[in-house]
Amino acid sequence: MTDSAGPHDPTLAPLPAREWPDGELHFARMILGDRRWNAVPDAEVRAEAEALLTAWMGGEVRMERPKLYDHYALPLLALLRHTRALEARVAALEAQLGTGRVEQ
Repeated sequence: MTDSAGPHDPTLAPLPAREWPDGELHFARMILGDRRWNAVPDAEVRAEAEALLTAWMGGEVRMERPKLYDHYALPLLALLRHTRALEARVAALEAQLGTGRVEQ
């Protein structure tokens, strides 16, 4: 199956088209392959999770459903780490400005 669903935010680049295996996909196994959870870079987890969930929501792939919610921990953890890194960057920028806060 091909991934053709685009993002809802028009400022984001569309996901590249890709072929998916037939049958029900195992969410975590598709992201991790044969690697341990902590061996996969967060950026790869986010990208793969986005592609899989976009294809799933678009009806292009089927996922193993009984425990799909357990596997949400992978992208959630990657997003939390990314958020923490972004917050640190914002704090550093605010400190550089000397205001402690960036005005909008």
